[in-house]
Amino acid sequence: MKRNDAGAVVLRVILGLTFFIHGLSKFQGGIGNTVVFFESLGILGFLAYIVATIELLGGIMLILGLGTRIVSVLFSVIMLGAIFTVKLSAGFLGDGQMAGYELELALLAMAIFLAIANSSSFSLGNKIFRSEEGK
Repeated sequence: MKRNDAGAVVLRVILGLTFFIHGLSKFQGGIGNTVVFFESLGILGFLAYIVATIELLGGIMLILGLGTRIVSVLFSVIMLGAIFTVKLSAGFLGDGQMAGYELELALLAMAIFLAIANSSSFSLGNKIFRSEEGK
């Protein structure tokens, strides 16, 4: 196992775990609360269901190494949406009322890396589809 492969596995699992927990939190806390929050921002409420589902299922898929590129692109879109609709006005470090967009930017960078990097040899997707790409 090369160091780059090990690094990609760590990024993939941590990013997957982070999004999984955020998606789970949205459902456990009552998805209706997230719907109301989205609507207060002028975002269609039903998108809360889509975002939470992508976070939950996409997180599991990343941890397992299934559809890494597709899931990473979806996570990138979610992070861009969060930055530009919610966090940008608070600045990088926040404004005292709300956290800034530093976390979203870091998660975006991780997702972009996984979207453009070779698939890890330690992914279920490579084992199932016997991809030569990750070697």
